Amino acid sequence: MSDSSSAAPVVLDVWCELECPDCHLALSDVHALRARYRDRLEVRLRHFPLEKHKHAYAAAQAAEEAVVQGKGWPYIEAVLARTAELARSGEPLLIEVAAELGLDAEEFDTALIDGRHLLIVDADQAEGKAIGVTGTPTYVIGDERLDGGKSQEGLRERIEEIADRLLAGQG
Repeated sequence: MSDSSSAAPVVLDVWCELECPDCHLALSDVHALRARYRDRLEVRLRHFPLEKHKHAYAAAQAAEEAVVQGKGWPYIEAVLARTAELARSGEPLLIEVAAELGLDAEEFDTALIDGRHLLIVDADQAEGKAIGVTGTPTYVIGDERLDGGKSQEGLRERIEEIADRLLAGQG
C-alpha cells in the first residue's frame, strides 16, 4: 500500500528573469498552483536572463544570494513586483530589496562583485537553451514545455492538467 503523502512531488520548473514584466504577471498562477497542490508540487525558479534586460543577470545572481540567506521566493517576488524600477535603477534596487527583507545587504553587494553565483545562473541558462527555452516565462512540467512569453492565457489550466495526470500516475 502506498502512502501518497510520501510520493515525490511533481516538479514545475519556471524559467524566469527578474526584469521581465510577464514573469511578474505569472506570479498569480504560481501562487494559485502552490495553493492547490501544496507539497505535491515543487515549484523551482530557473534563471533565464534575457539580453534585452540589462539588469536581469545581476538580479539572477542576487536571487541566488537570497536563497543562501533563506528568503529566495520572498526576494524573487519583491524584485518581480518592481521590474520597471529595476530597469531604471539596476543593482542599487537589488541591494535595497535585500535590506527591506532583512537580509544582509552588504553580503548581496559582495556577492554581485565577486560573482559567487555566476555558475548557477550560467548553468540554468545553458540548460534552458538546450531544452528550447527562448523567452520568459517558460514552464516545464513532466516532459512538456509551455511558453508563457507570448501569452499566459490557459497555461495554468494546462499545467494543472499535466500535474493531475502525473500525480495520478504515482498512485
